Amino acid sequence: MTTPAPSLAAKIEKLFETVQPLGREYSNDEVAKGCAEMVGGTFSKTYVWQLRTGQRDNPTKRHLEALASFFRVPPAYFFDDETSERVDSQLALIAALRNADIRNITLRALELDSSGREFMSRMIEEIGRMQTRR
Repeated sequence: MTTPAPSLAAKIEKLFETVQPLGREYSNDEVAKGCAEMVGGTFSKTYVWQLRTGQRDNPTKRHLEALASFFRVPPAYFFDDETSERVDSQLALIAALRNADIRNITLRALELDSSGREFMSRMIEEIGRMQTRR
């Protein structure tokens, strides 16, 4: 049994939660202004809120393209499951790297040769299994 694809609102919310170049979540107003500049028309903060909450779920192609451009994802992110999964994986990595401990581990792993990284990976897997058993 396959899991249903996330709704448009869930995808937009994920973008708000993970794409944070300012070190914080964008406001609806910031996104609306940025998207309005891209489409050369209207894009209100209320409309952004409606899309985020699922009260509106059928935006125009121009609006989807503006949202995609603003958050720097391909427009297909909103309607192609394969693209969504690929982008979500990249977003998860970006979000994880905001954590200083994870970033530190990653940077240290870069200094290791392939056998060192392989050993480190096995250690992390074993620690994960130990924590699952608790």
